[in-house]
Amino acid sequence: MEMLVYLIPVSLLLGGIGLAAFLWSLKHRQYDDPEGDANRILSTDWDDHPKP
Repeated sequence: MEMLVYLIPVSLLLGGIGLAAFLWSLKHRQYDDPEGDANRILSTDWDDHPKP
């Protein structure tokens, strides 16, 4: 039971860090175009890459 005195604040701190990172990514518009990324992976347009 004494270990809970340490584990609960550590888990709250880690959860807060995760929440802050998620909110930062929302603020910096990291999730604006998920459809464009998905379509870009599936495209067969090879003109974007330099030819050897």
